Amino acid sequence: MAGELDFGFLSDYWPAIAWGVVWTFVMTVASLIPGAAFGVLCALARVYGSPTIARIAAVYVEVIRNTPSLIQAFWLFFGLASLGLRLSPFMAAVLALSINFAAYVGEIIRAGLEATPHGEIEAADCLGLSPLQRITAIELPQAIERVFPALVGQSILMMLSTSIMYQISAEELTGVAWYIQSFTFRSFEIYMIVAALYIGMTGLMRAALSSVGLLVFTRYRRLRTPL
Repeated sequence: MAGELDFGFLSDYWPAIAWGVVWTFVMTVASLIPGAAFGVLCALARVYGSPTIARIAAVYVEVIRNTPSLIQAFWLFFGLASLGLRLSPFMAAVLALSINFAAYVGEIIRAGLEATPHGEIEAADCLGLSPLQRITAIELPQAIERVFPALVGQSILMMLSTSIMYQISAEELTGVAWYIQSFTFRSFEIYMIVAALYIGMTGLMRAALSSVGLLVFTRYRRLRTPL
């Protein structure tokens, strides 16, 4: 009957939906690691770099944060192809997400670095630590711990941003959903299921990142605590 919800058709498409979930996680992890690493470098460049390096990092951050991530993906996938450099949809999506994620991570960690108590910097200098030792052993770990909830939240947003990458034919959950509804014309049901899956995926990712953070920071505090 028209107007009734019908989820029976999904029995034929669960393998495809599961495939979309897997590739969404793969794309997220593949973007998360390089994006986080480059974001740390951006933060260090803005806080400790020379004026020229700091300005270059600031321009990068502002350009990326003030342009849509989909436009960045279009530029990498279609723009580079017009110049003779063809990237696969997956590679273009990962690069776009990594570049976008790095800009936000850089600003988050920069805020954490600038919140370091001045007394700790003076104590490190009194102990004879070099600037590099002070940054890597004291300031950066504490800054990351200080802003870790914000980093987790930004990681979740990055995972949700994978949903627009089907526009460049990258395989992920929303692209699979679009494919299914184009054949079945049951948009409401399929997108209801996809929304529920995203809620579950974000909860799983939040729990995983929070557990890793708890483990790492607990170990770090133990190492810093004198016997």
